[in-house]
Amino acid sequence: MTVGVSLAAADVRHPFRSGFTLDVPRIEVPAGTTLALLGPSGSGKSTLLAVLGLLQTPARGRVLLDGEEVSTRDRRARLAMAAVFQRPYLFKGTVAANVEYGLSLRKVAREKRAQRVEMALERVGLAGFAARSVATLSGGEAQRVALARALVLEPRVLLLDEPLASLDPLLSRRLAADFATILRQDGVTVVWVTHDHDEARAVADDVAVMNAGQVVAHGPSADVMTLPADEWTAEFLGMEPPGHGVVTEAGEGLVHIACGAATEIVAAASYEPGTRVIFAVPPEDVLLATADARVGPLSARNRLRGTVVRIEPRGATWRVVAKVGETSLASMVSRAALDEMGLRVGEAAQVVFKATAVRVAAE
Repeated sequence: MTVGVSLAAADVRHPFRSGFTLDVPRIEVPAGTTLALLGPSGSGKSTLLAVLGLLQTPARGRVLLDGEEVSTRDRRARLAMAAVFQRPYLFKGTVAANVEYGLSLRKVAREKRAQRVEMALERVGLAGFAARSVATLSGGEAQRVALARALVLEPRVLLLDEPLASLDPLLSRRLAADFATILRQDGVTVVWVTHDHDEARAVADDVAVMNAGQVVAHGPSADVMTLPADEWTAEFLGMEPPGHGVVTEAGEGLVHIACGAATEIVAAASYEPGTRVIFAVPPEDVLLATADARVGPLSARNRLRGTVVRIEPRGATWRVVAKVGETSLASMVSRAALDEMGLRVGEAAQVVFKATAVRVAAE
């Protein structure tokens, strides 16, 4: 098993021709974890990846590998890293020859190369593919070969720049789950660039959301993806802006949050009364119903009245947004359920969710 190392960057600044500047005061990737750099095209994700991976020297800033400052000139540090890109860039020949290529450059003995190639292919689910021509591979198989080519080098840091972006959505989701499992088993430290929210959720321990060269949100995946830090992040993640409120009562692991003149929600959290907080409820945890319906679950402490303000198609489901006091809350509803309830924009609705579904942070 590979032993990953911690990776960090500090005081990074680098100008872009487009006008904005990559400006990252500090970002860290603990050893053996996966950080997803998530953001729209042109936000600076790939440039930050290149800086972290010692592929590009920033105008200003430091990169730290296990706490030691390194640079693009440090051969030992660069040999501790490997990369996988959006296109696999395989050359003509066999799968084995492609996977073996980096080992040849590093002058690894031939007998050891064959053994390591076999192990790498088995790790990515391509046992028995060594003699296959790369011309016969599917897109997913080619990307697995690219991953094997990186893992065979036994890197301590692995850089992935939109590795699944060129694949169809179904295959991309399946490979994201497979790659995440492989990398966690391997113990390598990973920086994964993506613009896909679902991909980030599937692969990352931590997520850094980027916009115009800056990291606008950074933390554990579950926190960043369920409690957006600001309105831009919420819109990018397809969520409603966070609600704002003040804790009015606390006890027994619950807090009451006043978020409007006559609106209060209950959350499973620990904050002192008077604390100003932001909060959000993931759409999958929100149940909507017509104003006069009797709905469960009985354990849900939050049963609020709201007004439907938006109904938006989202693939096979519909996103229904209700305004509750000063806060917007969304729910994902099937087309059949939407038709059965007959909810329309401007109509009253019940908004039901458990205290444990509410994500809360001090403002």
